[in-house]
Amino acid sequence: MSEIETSAPEPDLPEAEARDDDETGPLRRCIASGVRMEPDRMIRFVVGPENRLVPDVAGKLPGRGIWVSARREALEQAVSKRLFTRAARKPVVVDADLPALVDRLIERQCLDMIGMAKRAGLAVAGFDKVEALLRKTPVGVLLEASDGAADGREKLRRLAQGAPVVSLFPAAVLAGTMGREGIVVHAAIARGKLAKRFVAASDRLAALRGLA
Repeated sequence: MSEIETSAPEPDLPEAEARDDDETGPLRRCIASGVRMEPDRMIRFVVGPENRLVPDVAGKLPGRGIWVSARREALEQAVSKRLFTRAARKPVVVDADLPALVDRLIERQCLDMIGMAKRAGLAVAGFDKVEALLRKTPVGVLLEASDGAADGREKLRRLAQGAPVVSLFPAAVLAGTMGREGIVVHAAIARGKLAKRFVAASDRLAALRGLA
């Protein structure tokens, strides 16, 4: 189901607010709160074909971006108050449950990056392999199954020397993403650009779920 925003476009925004719409510089303005923040803490949207609002979780789609804080309440406010129409200056078609859609898209983005890291030889799974890697070199991110037992977590966290820890995905999901049968309770991704992108995406997902 979809909700069609039919309100008329707003008049031109004041000059200061119009400048905030410009996708230059280090910060973007959230259309719900008006607060300017780093793009990594936000969700970008564009208006696609047939005036449909498209979540651009990878931040690569063409078109002028519309930015919302990565918080469920901010997305709900943007939908209920028809702020996307105001920002786009024209009616737009918005999915009825936009926060749930964005959650699914970012989760898929995170899982795809885990699989990519595994295929590239940048990720290991299983307590022993993670421990061995941590004893050799710092990692970019430590993964823990959201439904896994606490055994071994503290030991690996100490060895990780303050590396980000992500505990958003069940053990069976981690196993499937890494091409293994059964469950995966512990995993790690090596330092690098992919790990940084994964941490940014997982931070957005945690924020959407009220976990950060």
